[in-house]
Amino acid sequence: MCHGPFPWAQGGGWPPEPSTVPRMTDWVKVRDDDYSVPGDRSVDELIAELTGMLRSPDPVVRDRQAYSVLATWIGRGVLSTQQLRALGDEMVPRFGDSEIQARTFAPLILDAIVIAGVFEPSWVPPFERWYVAEEDLRGYDAKLGWLHAVAHGADLLGTLGLHSAVEPVQMLRLGIGRLLTPTQYVFRDLEDDRLGHALAVTLTRPDLTDSDATDWLDPAVRAFATPPAEGITPEVTNTIRALRALYVFADHGVRAGTGKTLTELPHGDHIRTKITDVIRMVTPYYL
Repeated sequence: MCHGPFPWAQGGGWPPEPSTVPRMTDWVKVRDDDYSVPGDRSVDELIAELTGMLRSPDPVVRDRQAYSVLATWIGRGVLSTQQLRALGDEMVPRFGDSEIQARTFAPLILDAIVIAGVFEPSWVPPFERWYVAEEDLRGYDAKLGWLHAVAHGADLLGTLGLHSAVEPVQMLRLGIGRLLTPTQYVFRDLEDDRLGHALAVTLTRPDLTDSDATDWLDPAVRAFATPPAEGITPEVTNTIRALRALYVFADHGVRAGTGKTLTELPHGDHIRTKITDVIRMVTPYYL
């Protein structure tokens, strides 16, 4: 309850001077104007507002506004190299954020940054630690919208898998590690296809040997050699589904990077054979 005169009647600084009121951008208008950059504020100010919005639990604010604008601007070269690097540095701590939506949209922004040509080796280990450890694997949530930890992480995994400064085997092992990590969640929003695609993209690297292209599957061989007494666990189901998707890519090719043409996997025959051997351990009737 307010006692006495209103605060601004006492010279208490209310309402604030117009120059101290934070300006907010109409991001719906920005989208409607083909993502044109507003001219009334600096790009740094706009980036700061958008990165704050990326943590929002409101899927319209986070996904349709903040992410779509940032990803479009990054792709169009609106952000300088310095701004991209600073944005990447800001995303990395979000892998440890308490909010799931903040964690799962960080790899999408990093993915766009790396595709745009800016990469820091220090970004990779935090991503790897988060990707295998993330427990909230929901794809779509009725209130929060798209979360998609596995799928969003897969996009970054595939982009890193193509990067010359990243060892491709490192990303392949990360992918199978994510699949085999125990979980209670069975993929339902095509997370298996997204991770299968990321693995296939990584497997287009020409510097992979035959053994490099198949040995990363050995953890699955060991895991499937002794089936759990309680039956098929979610992680086994998820792994088999992702490997089925990978088999199709190994057979028909994959669209890697920004290219629109299909790229063959150099060791496709060996990959298909190894995947077949792995799948037969669980579903001998399948192949």
